[in-house]
Amino acid sequence: MSAAIKQKKQEMSRLANLTKGFVKENPIFVSLLGMCPALAVTSTLETSIGMGLLVVFVLTLSNIVVSLVKNFIPAEIKIPSYIVIIATFVTIVRLLTEAFAPALFESLGIFIPLIVVNCLILGRAEAFASKNNVLDSTIDGFGMALGFMAALMLIGLTREVFGSGGIGYGIYLPLPIEGVIFANEFYIFNMGVLAGPAGGFMVIGVWLAIFNHFRLKKEAKKEAERLAMIEEKKRLAAERKKQKALESAGA
Repeated sequence: MSAAIKQKKQEMSRLANLTKGFVKENPIFVSLLGMCPALAVTSTLETSIGMGLLVVFVLTLSNIVVSLVKNFIPAEIKIPSYIVIIATFVTIVRLLTEAFAPALFESLGIFIPLIVVNCLILGRAEAFASKNNVLDSTIDGFGMALGFMAALMLIGLTREVFGSGGIGYGIYLPLPIEGVIFANEFYIFNMGVLAGPAGGFMVIGVWLAIFNHFRLKKEAKKEAERLAMIEEKKRLAAERKKQKALESAGA
């Protein structure tokens, strides 16, 4: 029975580890990591997806390798070693992108090699993969990368829809068809400023405000529940004290 409970807790812990990157510990909207690509490559949904997929590949595999070799790396050179591991996978994805998605490669440009110095990837290698087993490190890397990709997609979708009035597909990603969906003629969906550099700051600012609103609301609710629990304990303690006093007086 205890083994089954332990296994259930482990499964729940791994599920929480997989999903924490989407909201609770979202790299962009909570930890503010990887802000450079979030501003620079999210002018369209497709470029956001492309960068997200590259980060998923690099972060997941680098976490796996770091977890495998963590006991063989001296403490004095662990950070340079992690950077070499990350740079190796970045080189691989850069070459694959150039070969199979040249339009995406041209669009992302310098931001592909800059994945090497992405604080999210190095941070997960140092904070998690270097201290945990391969399976948990894989789940952590994959979950955090998916959360990062989801944030990029949310920013890219907002900027493209409100900036151009449509969502292009097959332009940067190697899809068999090319076109635009959600096209419309409403001027509210033609704010070209959102497609430029300033648009990145504006959209990220709006989504940060939304995330923070719900986070603070949740924290306030937890604090109210905690205070209510304290008051209830005080009330029960006072009642017990009063009951004891009445029993003593009756005796």
